[in-house]
Amino acid sequence: MTLVVVYNPVCGDRTAEKFFNEEVLPRLKEQGKIPDKVIATTHPNHAGETIVELLKQTTESLTVILGSGDGTLHEIATSLHHSLDRQVQSQVAIVLVPCGTANALYSSLFPSQSDDPSYRLKSLNLYLSPSPTSIVLSSATTVVHPSQPGGDTRSSVAIVVASTALHAAILHDSEALRSSHPGIERFKIAAQQNITRWYHARVKLVPSHEHESVELYDVSRRSFIAVTEEGSIELEGPFTYFLSTVNVDRLESLFRIAPLHATLPSRTPALDIVIVRPLRNPTINDDSEGSRLRFAEQGGIVLGGAYRDGAHSVVEYYRCGGWEWIPDRDDEHARFVCVDGEIFNIEAGGKATTSISGNIHGTQLSIFA
Repeated sequence: MTLVVVYNPVCGDRTAEKFFNEEVLPRLKEQGKIPDKVIATTHPNHAGETIVELLKQTTESLTVILGSGDGTLHEIATSLHHSLDRQVQSQVAIVLVPCGTANALYSSLFPSQSDDPSYRLKSLNLYLSPSPTSIVLSSATTVVHPSQPGGDTRSSVAIVVASTALHAAILHDSEALRSSHPGIERFKIAAQQNITRWYHARVKLVPSHEHESVELYDVSRRSFIAVTEEGSIELEGPFTYFLSTVNVDRLESLFRIAPLHATLPSRTPALDIVIVRPLRNPTINDDSEGSRLRFAEQGGIVLGGAYRDGAHSVVEYYRCGGWEWIPDRDDEHARFVCVDGEIFNIEAGGKATTSISGNIHGTQLSIFA
């Protein structure tokens, strides 16, 4: 099995190179694991290009010790999606060393608030253990469709999150804050900048291949129930929040937005979708500035509940195989789509679709956890 080390020296607090030289590479040497290559990324998508090229050169499975945040893993998944133009039956096993800002996947797999350096080595230690264990990662492919046939179609692959509405706006606006606020604080600032905005669109939720119906969480039964006997469902906006998670229950170590991913896990690949629609609230009966300000307080409660170990309850929580987001032509803010931090802008009259899968063109991603 080919073993390669890849780390992003500029992600997060820019300490990945130091951590790998002092902790990761010596530990590999102690265990007799000699990497075939050690690569520090130098440009966007360098990690993705590297993995694709290695898969084209070998028929063996590939193990990648990856020092990065969620964004670099997203680059790898998207590169596999774009570069492998045929069904390639291969396996890529990831040993994840969290070096990014939010580290959503790692925090979901290894929930902890520890600042101890040993916490960052849990996936590596499992890989080096006598009985290593790994789990298969699902992926969600988002396609941004043009308004007219023959237009530019763009696509990307999420390992963590695909979203619109407030979350996409937060990610879009937080980029301007990255230099002044390199930590997760910038996301909270961006949230406050957008908390009163409503997003006008309609959504179609599609069942997964393994289920005939979209499922909705029923609080009274504490379980998911079928919304209809079979087929998709449509939801009318406006929305304040629309977010789907793939392999995670949280987007930061403390921001547990999709807790049922962990407490009521799906046995097959599925998207957990958290939705907030203000007009479902009986105290809100119009789309006025006053209503938006009043509802913003509830929006703060939703986000605050996610920071309290997923204790938010005033949401619609669905589980399904995919979704279709069709923004109103006149609402430019509803046209943002976020795929693991990558932002797309849907053109007026266009739409975005997202679908879940257990592999990427036949390539199976897994992670030691």
